[in-house]
Amino acid sequence: MAVVLITGCSSGIGRAMADAFKAAGHEVWATARKTPDVKALAAAGFRAVELDVNDSAALERLRAELEQHDKGLDVLINNAGYGGIGPLLDGGVDGMRRQFETNVFSIVGVTGALFPLLRQNKGMVVNIGSVSGVLVTPFAGAYCASKAAVHAMSDALRMELAPFGMHVMEVQPGAIDTHFAKNASHEAEQIIHEGSAWWPLREGIRARANASQTNPTPASDFARDVLNAVQSAKPPRLLRSGNGSRVLPLMELLLSKGLLEKILSNRFKLNQTL
Repeated sequence: MAVVLITGCSSGIGRAMADAFKAAGHEVWATARKTPDVKALAAAGFRAVELDVNDSAALERLRAELEQHDKGLDVLINNAGYGGIGPLLDGGVDGMRRQFETNVFSIVGVTGALFPLLRQNKGMVVNIGSVSGVLVTPFAGAYCASKAAVHAMSDALRMELAPFGMHVMEVQPGAIDTHFAKNASHEAEQIIHEGSAWWPLREGIRARANASQTNPTPASDFARDVLNAVQSAKPPRLLRSGNGSRVLPLMELLLSKGLLEKILSNRFKLNQTL
């Protein structure tokens, strides 16, 4: 039985992964930001912890709690994140900062705080990226950039943690059946406004917000793939799972940049002059 800590378990793939690892007999520490979600996780039998992944004091408390448990940490899954949708310039620097704080900086913060426990057990770090970090789309520039950064960080961490007998795996989900689209749509509606230069293209922005829910893969199937990869004798460096997780990177690889941009511009209503 491994000790597994997963961030961002209130719903979606975080909760699905927590359920899958628990069902497989592992001891799962599941974190969430909001108190009601933490209570729900505790009621479901997890070691539930209230955690804002950007709060350094909370991370220190989490490490202390794990140290008292005296079993170390075998697997850390950095899952907490969100998808900011909208024109890059409308979101501005503040939008980029929020996106990177949660999707990128928190990986360094959480992994750094728990490094002694992971080192003790020669553990594994699993970073949840996205195919959006490979194939960049309009109206998701901040999100795509953050996931591209997750990819780069995962490659660097893999080499830097190897001397300690630790492994790093990056996961790039495709379309997964979660609340992501609903949350992304809500985020987009906060940005879309009549004063924006992109107001005439608002339907394209909304289309991008809902793109991840085109024939999505069940979250439970995705979680099973992650579980199997983590438990395998030789875990992969990169795992792709979910609808589009292989096709979209292949498009990025094989199509010319001009053709790819034309396809995406047509898809998200950018094939017009304002």
